[in-house]
This record gives sequence, C-alpha cells and structure tokens, in this order.
Amino acid sequence: QLVEFGGGLVQAGDSLTLSCVASGPSFKTSAVGWFRQTPGKERSFLGAVSWTAYSEYDTESMKGRITISRDDDKNTVYLQMNGLKPEDTAVYYCAGRGFYNKRTSDDYGVWGQGTQVTVSS
Repeated sequence: QLVEFGGGLVQAGDSLTLSCVASGPSFKTSAVGWFRQTPGKERSFLGAVSWTAYSEYDTESMKGRITISRDDDKNTVYLQMNGLKPEDTAVYYCAGRGFYNKRTSDDYGVWGQGTQVTVSS
C-alpha cells in the first residue's frame, strides 16, 4: 500500500515536497514512480527511483525542477518540486513495482490515492 502526503495550494515559484509512504516488507526491493494527472488527460510520468536509489526523470515534464529520493528507514519516497508553475496543477500519484524503474503507468501494480497540488499564479 502507498499513501501520498504533502499536496496543497502553493503560489507560483514555490517549492513543495510530496511524500509517498509505503507499508509492507517489499518496499526495500521496490521501485517507486511519480506520475501526475489533470482532468481529461492520461497520467504522465515524472520520474522514478529504483530499489538501489537510482533516480531517473522524464526530460519534458518538469525539466530539471524535480528531485526524487528515497529513505528506506522510513519506507518513504520523496518528490521535491521547485519553481512550481500554474501548469503543474494536477493530482500527483506515486506507484510501486519490483526493483527497476519503468516509465509507463501500466508497468506499476500498486498505486497511491493521489494528492492534489494546486499552483496559483
């Protein structure tokens, strides 16, 4: 099970860190991806961190404004977002799979409920 925390209303230019907290013994061998979704659109990949803490990012979505990290002692993966823009307004999801990063939502079997991030101009 995955649960996201940290969404809310922020202003353009602000930074925000989302947390994805996992329960269960498999977290340490799981990759966790972050996606976001706006109404009427499919979930888009932002980035992921593998079980060995290797992070990779989509080169288009948030263009160097995000960092994904994990703390295995806390069973938590973080999505740090900087320089937020109104177009970053979306529901943000974390998702889990075994070991290695993937970029498509179909490759992830466990999803959080999502957390809303709203960026005002």
